[in-house]
Amino acid sequence: MRIVITGGAGFIGCNFIRYELSHYIDDIICIDSLTYAGSLDNLKDVKDNPKFTFVKADITDKETINSIFKEYKPDIVINFAAESHVDNSIQNPDLFTKTNVLGTQVLMDACLKYGVKRFHQVSTDEVYGDLPLGSKDFFTESSTLKPSSPYAASKASADLMVLAYVRTYGLNATITRSSNNYGPYQHSEKFIPVVIDAIQNKKDIPVYGDGSNIRNWIYVEDNCIAIDLVVRKGEKANIYNICSDTDFSNLDLINAISKTMNKDAKIKFVQDRKGHDLRYSMLKDKIGNELNWFPKFSFDEGMQKTVSWYLEKI
Repeated sequence: MRIVITGGAGFIGCNFIRYELSHYIDDIICIDSLTYAGSLDNLKDVKDNPKFTFVKADITDKETINSIFKEYKPDIVINFAAESHVDNSIQNPDLFTKTNVLGTQVLMDACLKYGVKRFHQVSTDEVYGDLPLGSKDFFTESSTLKPSSPYAASKASADLMVLAYVRTYGLNATITRSSNNYGPYQHSEKFIPVVIDAIQNKKDIPVYGDGSNIRNWIYVEDNCIAIDLVVRKGEKANIYNICSDTDFSNLDLINAISKTMNKDAKIKFVQDRKGHDLRYSMLKDKIGNELNWFPKFSFDEGMQKTVSWYLEKI
């Protein structure tokens, strides 16, 4: 079987490629445009694997994507490719709309044209919007989409486009929406790498507002395992939430990382982000009941792996 993985030189994509190559004999074709968030260094340990092929391409380039699909004839396409930094989306929403919405459409058109058996869209919990800090509510797969940022709106738009292609064209597609991932190979602009670097080098950690905003954190390999299950066993047109049992405020997360590193953290509160979501929290009952998926890594275990990887890199 041949699997096209877009955005495979990015954080979650490169971890997913490693997981697939270590568990299956499928051929992996990685498509990535190698923007600042994607790097071939993230794939240097697999680049010589005979089951792995890298192709530099932009998913919004219809002609190039069609030529790749024509040449490699993939059975499955998994779309990790996305602009994903919320702050950047506030400054430059055009790029997020182009990559995250139009790029998804280009991929699905190619899937229909070349008979791809399954298209999978990697999405985010941010499409649901937020919940009040004191709320006991959770988002489910049927919750209304109420994105707050241009990034989240572009991902929600892509999800809706996927469901439209399922109904209108009969595309065999699935969607996963995961909570915040952490682990090796995450870009240095993201919160956890920033915190690790700041603690290690005794720098101030910039924290939006009062640091009370709450996120759920899942180790990246757990997300990869879940995505693989959905791609191979999930029902057509189904959406699956993927999350852990670990919710932290930003301040509590910093304290947890500080404890893991056994070093003090220096916090500097900064002006809050525009439209900053308060709390994300999802239920993962569906993927647990239907596909028997549950997180494998505790937060302490995953964070120890993450810190060790970054300290070796630094």
